[in-house]
Amino acid sequence: MSEPKKRKVHTPEFKAKIGLEALRGVKTINEIGQEYGVHPVQVGQWKR
Repeated sequence: MSEPKKRKVHTPEFKAKIGLEALRGVKTINEIGQEYGVHPVQVGQWKR
């Protein structure tokens, strides 16, 4: 039997980096999410 998936734990520095990138508005939230492997909804929450 395979192991259950574990949740990813992101550091506050990682969250801040992505949130600031989203605030700059150079890339869309979808592009940022794809680049970092994070769901776009999560990027939006960190941006807020």
